[in-house]
Amino acid sequence: MEDLERHLGELLRARGWKLAVAESCTGGLIADRITDIPGSSDYFVGGVVAYAYEAKVALLHVSWDTLRRYGAVSRETAIEMARGVRTALGANLAVSVSGIAGPSGGLPGKPVGTTWIGLSATDGDWARHFIWQGDRRANKQSSAQAALQFLLDYLSSPGFAG
Repeated sequence: MEDLERHLGELLRARGWKLAVAESCTGGLIADRITDIPGSSDYFVGGVVAYAYEAKVALLHVSWDTLRRYGAVSRETAIEMARGVRTALGANLAVSVSGIAGPSGGLPGKPVGTTWIGLSATDGDWARHFIWQGDRRANKQSSAQAALQFLLDYLSSPGFAG
C-alpha cells in the first residue's frame, strides 16, 4: 500500500502542489496514510475530520441546504467538502470522503457501505460513488484506498475527466 502513497507524494512534489483532505467516515485514515511517508510535509497541508453536520458547515463551508436536500453522504456534499478544505487550507488539490461505514446507519437508497469521494482542483470538481460490502473497518479502509487512488488518477492522467 505504501507504494501508492509514495507515488502520490512524488507527483505532488514534482508539480509543487499542496494537498488537503476532508474526512468523515474515514476518521483521519487518509491523512494517516499520507503522513506515513517521510517528507510528506513538502506537499501535505493538513486535513479536517468533520463527522457531524455542524462540523461540515463550520469547518468546510458545506451549506445547510446541501445537507438537508441531499444528505451528508452524497455527491454534492463530497464536492463541497473537498472544495471547502482546499480553499480553507490553501491547497491546489483536495479529496474528501463521506460514507456510511456501518454496521448501522443505512437508509433506503443509501445502504451501509455507500460512500462518496470528492476531488477538488483549480480546474474542476469531481466525485466517485462506491458501495462497499465489508464490515466497518474494511469499509473505512476501502474508502481511504479509493480516495488515494482518485488523487493518483487525477495527477497521472492528462485530460482527466473524473
